[in-house]
Amino acid sequence: MTDGGRPSAVELIRSSVLSRAEYSHAATVPADARVVFLAGSCPLAADGTTVAPGDHAAQAAQCVANLRQALADAGARMTDVVSTRVLVASTQQADLVTAWRVVRDAFGEHDVPSTLLGVTVLGYDDQLVEVEAVAAVLDAP
Repeated sequence: MTDGGRPSAVELIRSSVLSRAEYSHAATVPADARVVFLAGSCPLAADGTTVAPGDHAAQAAQCVANLRQALADAGARMTDVVSTRVLVASTQQADLVTAWRVVRDAFGEHDVPSTLLGVTVLGYDDQLVEVEAVAAVLDAP
């Protein structure tokens, strides 16, 4: 897959045997790719405050915005993401789905392998969502 003219190091794998999902079942990267491990992207504003307390969708959107920035700072893009883990502080499956849809939609056709987890609590006051990611980049020689 390419994005902006630069090929992506990521090859997404969709199983024809496993149940159909809204994400790829696996991904590979070549040995010469630079792997980027991103910290969990939190729903924080630039001043460090948690945005949109109580709103799973808005917090997921802020997580995605912060993830995009961290990727850019590392010389990567959304299409360079190899996998994600979406953490949602809730016991309600509907809240997990709400956050997941925002994250899934942000990736578009790059349906990266993902894990969606409901957790008890996250690290910041009023935090409901966190998105972890790993990316891989083929740097120009």
